[in-house]
Amino acid sequence: MSISKIESHVEQAKAHLIFAHGAGADKSSEFMTRFTQLLNDAAYSVTRFNFPYMDRRIAEDKKFPPDRMPKLLDCFEQVLTDCEQDLPLYLIGKSMGGRVAATLSGDSEINSAHLTKIKGVICLGYPFHPIGKPEKLRMTPIETLKKTALILQGERDKLGDKEMIATLDIPKLCQVVFLPDGDHDLKPRVKSGKTHEQNLRQAVREIEVFIGE
Repeated sequence: MSISKIESHVEQAKAHLIFAHGAGADKSSEFMTRFTQLLNDAAYSVTRFNFPYMDRRIAEDKKFPPDRMPKLLDCFEQVLTDCEQDLPLYLIGKSMGGRVAATLSGDSEINSAHLTKIKGVICLGYPFHPIGKPEKLRMTPIETLKKTALILQGERDKLGDKEMIATLDIPKLCQVVFLPDGDHDLKPRVKSGKTHEQNLRQAVREIEVFIGE
């Protein structure tokens, strides 16, 4: 499987993060690029990659839907296999990418050597349910986690807001931190007095605490 990647290495890195994009925007999107820069500034090396359907979208200039979960998992595991790092390794994903990362960490089919590599999972805007369908919960990846996980969620995320998440039974391996007035991209409204950049920087600080480096 040919996977397009962007490697962003820093000297004296504290950890290496494999960063998966969401359903609608690729590895080079504004969000992915800016968040990677902030992670680099915090002394984390980052590998970004595209899932196969996204490369096909770009090549054919058509909006194909995301691949099914087995194919997404195969792609993520291949990137993990190719990652030759002695650093602590974390899986991180934006929206759908976070769901795939969480699923991979609890997948009974994953190579045990690969599972040993993974120190934790970070989800940026976890898609707890489709927009407008809170009854269709996507809790299985969280409920089957084998590694500790950090979910960084906007307070008013339409795929899982603070009020709705308060009703859920979140497993002990998973910590949820809310970003002030954030939407699914962690972006607050102007009237909140917060900025998107402030929320992104707070998210990176939470990651630093989670990793503990």
